[in-house]
Amino acid sequence: MNVSSANVRNMLRTYGKQLTSAKRLARFRQAMGDVEPLDDIAKQAKRRELVERIAHEVIENLIVNSEPSPVVQAVLAQLEREFGCRYIFEYPLEGGDVQILKETRSGPHDIEGSERNKVMRRLWEITLSKVDDTML
Repeated sequence: MNVSSANVRNMLRTYGKQLTSAKRLARFRQAMGDVEPLDDIAKQAKRRELVERIAHEVIENLIVNSEPSPVVQAVLAQLEREFGCRYIFEYPLEGGDVQILKETRSGPHDIEGSERNKVMRRLWEITLSKVDDTML
């Protein structure tokens, strides 16, 4: 699957428009007295689900695109600062799970095991944080 940064930007712009429209409609309905305010827990659960879906798209964008978007660049920069090295994420040509390469002075090296899990977990946490910070 090849997702261009333009497609991701369009998706996020459409999401922003829909979110704005939904908020206006909810305020209008509350003002009319038709609907009681949504439960705060339900709002948080919906927001969390949406943040996770968008974070998943950002990570896919990170892996499949050769030219990362600004959000992807920010995620990679933070990952690099925290681990002190640059990582490259690729899907192998023969298929399978994502491959993580660690750039070193002697060239890129494939990482596996606990280090791979640690990098993937931190990548997910950073991405969730970035997406959550940029959402209304």
